[in-house]
Amino acid sequence: MADQLVTPNHIGFIVDGNRRWAKEHGLPAYEGHLAGYDALKEVAFATLKAGVPYASAYVFSTENWKRSEDEVGKLMNLIMHAFKVDLKTFIDNNVQLRIIGSRERLSDKVKKVLDQAEAKTAHMTGGVFILCLNYGGQAEIADACKKIVQSGIQADAVTPELIEQNLYAPDIPPIDIVVRTSGEQRLSNFMLWRAAYSEFLFLEKFWPDMTKQDVTGILEEYSRRSRRFGG
Repeated sequence: MADQLVTPNHIGFIVDGNRRWAKEHGLPAYEGHLAGYDALKEVAFATLKAGVPYASAYVFSTENWKRSEDEVGKLMNLIMHAFKVDLKTFIDNNVQLRIIGSRERLSDKVKKVLDQAEAKTAHMTGGVFILCLNYGGQAEIADACKKIVQSGIQADAVTPELIEQNLYAPDIPPIDIVVRTSGEQRLSNFMLWRAAYSEFLFLEKFWPDMTKQDVTGILEEYSRRSRRFGG
């Protein structure tokens, strides 16, 4: 353990292994997603309470629409529940909610709930929890480029800083460390721009097995890293 913990500015979580956890426990996939959601709340609150200003979670990618209609429907219902019934929990914990990703293909009901959750927590000051929903890193960069082209900017005026200013939520800072569960070691199109100089931590456990104790381990591991940003 490092002598003194170094607190990152932004931890990004790739929530992976919910379905495999459910299969391992003889449960339907939905029960895995439900257990994953409970773990997500615990880990997110613990991360922000530890002094990390931003925590993001990759919960539904643009590729996840390929899953069965039944599973996608249940996932969307779970998201609706999270932002309606559990919104008070986020408010009680003084957490600001941000949702980034494309709103295309989301139902009007889901979009309304997301908008309300963001509006009702906009003034919270206890940390920012970013939910990546219907999100893809390549799509985010492509959409940023579209906005730049539509604004009439000339090609020689395009800079990395300009692209960054046109991302879905340009005020959200780069990720300092990406944490992925379930033993998989890939980025899977998560926050490609913000992860350019991220550290990576791959954990063997499935996401539903994550607890607030894991947050301490993540911070200890991050404190051991030496970040040089290419220098």
